[in-house]
Amino acid sequence: MARDKSPIVKQSRREGYALAPKAHKVMAKKTGIPGQHADMRQRGGSLYLTQLREKQKVRRLYGLLEKQFAKLMKEATRAEGLTGEKLLEYLERRADNVVYRAGFATTRRQARQLVSHGHFILNGRRIDIPSIRLNAGDVLEVRPKSQKSAYFKNLEQTMAAAGQPTVSWLKPNGKKMKIEVTGLPKREEAEAGINEQLIVEYYSR
Repeated sequence: MARDKSPIVKQSRREGYALAPKAHKVMAKKTGIPGQHADMRQRGGSLYLTQLREKQKVRRLYGLLEKQFAKLMKEATRAEGLTGEKLLEYLERRADNVVYRAGFATTRRQARQLVSHGHFILNGRRIDIPSIRLNAGDVLEVRPKSQKSAYFKNLEQTMAAAGQPTVSWLKPNGKKMKIEVTGLPKREEAEAGINEQLIVEYYSR
């Protein structure tokens, strides 16, 4: 499965946005984009560049490759409602993001790895595809064999360490190692600091 393996902190500095918790500490000390000639590359800025950077930020935040993101954007464009909000909704409903949002992982990269290694069962069926989109009424559970692993034995501690804010559309249960999807994500529950309209404008060129 193809994925972006470049350092998350370096990506965060490039986008000027902490894409993972550990990036906050580094970015507090190192400002600006990485690279020998960063100052020259950082000067100026057109509307196109602003739109591009917003698209890259959100794509990297949720861990998608360019083709995956563009395909999702096309689907959001065809759907009813505001295109930008539909895009964020689809991103939030991904299986790996649901695992992260529920606090079963401390980062999206970790959540993606847990899903791709087959540790979860969706509605009674084992899954290993992080991009699967969950719907209201779905139940995501840690498979019985995986529950015996050291990681999941300490799941409640992991959830406490993750410190994820409660979202209205998920009902996580660390003791039962289960996540119930009770509805659809609201726009205000997506990541803070996202301007989805810039992404819509970027793909409308």
